[in-house]
Amino acid sequence: MDTKAFKRSLNHSENYHRKGFGHDEAVAGQMQTEYQSSLIQQLRENGYTLTRGEVTIRLAEAFGFCWGVERAVAMAYETRQHFPSERLWITNEIIHNPSVNQRLREMEVNFIPVVEGQKDFSPVTQGDVVILPAFGASVQEMQLLSDRGCTIVDTTCPWVSKVWNTVEKHKKGEYTSIIHGKYNHEETIATSSFAGTYLIVLNLKQAEYVADYILNGGDRAEFMAKFANACSAGFDPDRDLERVGIANQTTMLKGETEQIGKLFEHTMLRKYGPAQLNNHFLSFNTICDATQERQDAMFQLVEESIDLMVVVGGYNSSNTTHLQEIAIERGIPSFHIDSPDRIGPGNRVEHKPLGQDLEVADPWLPGGKITIGITSGASTPDKIVEEVIEHIFAIKALAEVH
Repeated sequence: MDTKAFKRSLNHSENYHRKGFGHDEAVAGQMQTEYQSSLIQQLRENGYTLTRGEVTIRLAEAFGFCWGVERAVAMAYETRQHFPSERLWITNEIIHNPSVNQRLREMEVNFIPVVEGQKDFSPVTQGDVVILPAFGASVQEMQLLSDRGCTIVDTTCPWVSKVWNTVEKHKKGEYTSIIHGKYNHEETIATSSFAGTYLIVLNLKQAEYVADYILNGGDRAEFMAKFANACSAGFDPDRDLERVGIANQTTMLKGETEQIGKLFEHTMLRKYGPAQLNNHFLSFNTICDATQERQDAMFQLVEESIDLMVVVGGYNSSNTTHLQEIAIERGIPSFHIDSPDRIGPGNRVEHKPLGQDLEVADPWLPGGKITIGITSGASTPDKIVEEVIEHIFAIKALAEVH
């Protein structure tokens, strides 16, 4: 499929919308009521620190809703206002936050059903309005919805669109896109649909395996088995790794994406020499500013004297998981929860250790004075963070009474 031609035709369609519908003020008031927090504002004004009884809260200086997420949610709210009686769908979670997605369900926004691991678009009919979430949708999904005569409201974050433009440049120059990301993540699925030839690497270790193959060759069957679900159709490592470009899922660890970019630059430099480097390697900065700011703030927070860390965000949120990784690497006990409902009853928490299933810690807050670090993923509203903090204060206050 000629993705550029399709995008041009979509942009000129009266059924395709990339901006709001003029209900900004009403939506802004609604979102402030539902998602903003006076306690969080108090923390900001107090140097991101608050002490109550034996608990000191240290809040990361960049956390929670990013601009792209806020924009996507606001556009979804506007869409409901602008199409009050039409049937509304969304192709995936608007963002990776259970409370926000539940709010959309309450507004009668339908989620595309998933049957045996595949999205089922059969209930969507001509005239329906379909929202594309913040991390985008694949070209194939957009084509299907366009052909079906749906009105499409595209809330894709501009940072994600920037990555799509990058892989399209790779395709035009006949470079293979090496995408740092999770092959089954919605954003990476969408990005790879805009690419030509591509290979998805999860981490630096996988990237090093690919770099070694470029320099020294290797077992082709082993290579293809390792990346069976993470490459374009017909991918051939002996042919398709001669010219490579770097892109990423915008929510991956900034430092690791940079390391992977440098690794492939040095690999192509060694193999082809400085004079030929530009013919074999392309790199554009596709790291999201908001992701970078939250990771930098987390690195700053873990340098302080903290007894434990609470990371708030969806369990399927990549940027939230990476914030948790930073605390774990510093040896700080870390609790990842997706909502305040995970806390209680009593001094109990249901949380998700990194890379594991949910488990219960009871008790989880130690006695005596304690300093707790708090951060949240880019899809987490301030009000959710406030509720988590209030739950913590309540547990400790009760312990002091007894």
